Amino acid sequence: MSLSRSPSPVPGGGWASPGLNINTSGRSSPSQAYTGSTATPVMWESARLKRAGNSGYPSFSTQNKGFFTRHMRRISSSLPRFSNAQQHAEKEKDKPVRAPWSVQNLPLLGRLRGIMARMGRKMKMRLLFLFLLVMAVVLFYTTPLVYYWRRTTWLGGGQKFVIILAANVGGGVMEWKGAREWAIERDSVRNKKRYVNRWGYDLEIVDMSTKKRYAHEWRESWEKVDFIRNSLKKYPKAEWIWWLDLNTFIMEPTYSLQDHIFNQLDKHVYRDINEYNPLNITHPITDPYLDATSQSPIGDGNPNSVNLVLSQDCSGFNLGSFFVRRSPWLDRLLDVWWDPVAYEQKHMEWEHKEQDALEQLYTTQPWIRQHTAFLPQRMINSFPTGACSENGNDTRIHYNQDDRDFLVNMAGCEWGRDCWGEMYSFRELSYYLNRNPWELFKEDLVAVLWEKLTGHKVKL
Repeated sequence: MSLSRSPSPVPGGGWASPGLNINTSGRSSPSQAYTGSTATPVMWESARLKRAGNSGYPSFSTQNKGFFTRHMRRISSSLPRFSNAQQHAEKEKDKPVRAPWSVQNLPLLGRLRGIMARMGRKMKMRLLFLFLLVMAVVLFYTTPLVYYWRRTTWLGGGQKFVIILAANVGGGVMEWKGAREWAIERDSVRNKKRYVNRWGYDLEIVDMSTKKRYAHEWRESWEKVDFIRNSLKKYPKAEWIWWLDLNTFIMEPTYSLQDHIFNQLDKHVYRDINEYNPLNITHPITDPYLDATSQSPIGDGNPNSVNLVLSQDCSGFNLGSFFVRRSPWLDRLLDVWWDPVAYEQKHMEWEHKEQDALEQLYTTQPWIRQHTAFLPQRMINSFPTGACSENGNDTRIHYNQDDRDFLVNMAGCEWGRDCWGEMYSFRELSYYLNRNPWELFKEDLVAVLWEKLTGHKVKL
């Protein structure tokens, strides 16, 4: 191939593109012509334009790559376009007629999908978190999880408390249990079971039927000592034992023992019996041989040294509801309290049996006073109006609905009062005071409106 110096590879001269005939590079022609598959020579400038993919545009075109051109096109494309109303109407006539769209025609799942599709990612995450939180709360309170949570020693602390309920399966010495007695026992046991299941405590139901502890004595109601000992052995993790008589009813099951009493024991109890002293016991003991703690009216003042917590009614100590703490002091007290020698000497004088015996020990033994504390009676042992009623209603002793007292003890109801009537009355009152929101809605709104509209009472 000869190197031609002609100004153009095209026969006859000249370039295919106008304006390229001016020789400014010192060459009159490209160094080599391009030959395609058809052996037809292709011009150099045309090949370059084809490779650039811009055939038909001049070489100096910006090809919509400029900053202002690109953004102006974006802005213009986002602006609304207006058309002639007549043309729009004609187009609408050509469209097929469709039935009006209604949300009600969509299934529920389709509506939910539509709502979820319109939500943002953050809103979806919030709703998911809220749903999981609600499900966790529902599962926690509707399954045994809440029981084990409250029972665990290092969480709720329920294992630290054991309730001993004195039942009377045999009926007693002189009489058998009738239908009312069985009903009282059934309601009392059910009340305690619901309470311990709610807060994770242990319940020990004991049989207080009369048994001979020795060959020559019955010692009825002295079984408290034996049952407390057995419960301490049966529940090694228990710290406090709460004794309850059968004729008691927990009015406020939403009160835990921790929140109601033991989390702030020092603020609730009083150790100086002179604050309320129906027995007129001289306190403190001032014998010169005693140490400063024994001569102090409040002992050492440390709530951790309290091992016996009880209340006083109009007659003195009341053991229908009291607490004892596991300790060497308690072991010693139970030994002395059960002492058969003291019983033989004094049981004819002790009308209230083990209760009078404890009063005697408190009066004569300084080491017992140091570890004994008293709670206001209405905190753990409220009386109905029929008990201790010689002086009328006593705000220190008798149950008060407005203050939502914790427990009612129908003490002495078997002596001239109706035990079943009192138990039934307080049971219904407790149910009424502790209604859930749904029951409040039905009974306080729906039933009242129905009575006003129809004049008839309805029980929902």
